[in-house]
Amino acid sequence: MKLVIQIVLWIVIIFLGWKLYNSVMGPVEFNKVKEARYAKVIKNLKDIQAAELAHKEITGSFTGDWDSLVRFIDTAKFARTQRRDTSYADVAKNKAYGIDKGYFIEESLIDTLGFTPVRDSLFGGTDRYKTMMNVPVEDTDAKFELKAGKIEKNDVSYSVFEAKVSKKVILADQDPDLIAQELQVQSVDGVNGPDIKVGSLEEVNTSGNWPKIYDAAKVN
Repeated sequence: MKLVIQIVLWIVIIFLGWKLYNSVMGPVEFNKVKEARYAKVIKNLKDIQAAELAHKEITGSFTGDWDSLVRFIDTAKFARTQRRDTSYADVAKNKAYGIDKGYFIEESLIDTLGFTPVRDSLFGGTDRYKTMMNVPVEDTDAKFELKAGKIEKNDVSYSVFEAKVSKKVILADQDPDLIAQELQVQSVDGVNGPDIKVGSLEEVNTSGNWPKIYDAAKVN
């Protein structure tokens, strides 16, 4: 009986030790996985953000359609311009007042010097924009949710967009309790809320909801 009791005690000790180890190391490992995946997701969201801002600059509005956004990058071009100031005499006024000089009109002229493909300007000639809609997590075929629309602010209509993915999708294979805690995060150095996103459909905002630490992170 003494041997049996010793074996049982050792099993209990090992089990409790394992539970203690997991309670300490579980969150540590979870955070490592989370931060690595978030960095990759945010890299894609930055590409989406840049593409949408270019679309707005050239077409006047954002788009909520992936195929349309990719076609835009494939074909659109930024105009390269140069501004110059000039002035000239207002002949009509000068004659009316019987003077040779005095009234001048000053103008700023914009000269178009050429055009640069959006693809080259934003993506350096690479084609990563063709897969930026895919959530970069192994063993998932999920895509970012993309929407665009209009909102009214002070009787002015604004074009808005939002691209997002749920943290549940990014961390699907991790501990459910730790995922539940992550969905409730509200902190200065964390990604707040249940999603990682850029833009907004409720306000005029084209920023992401991640902290600056991810802007400095290097992602392979």
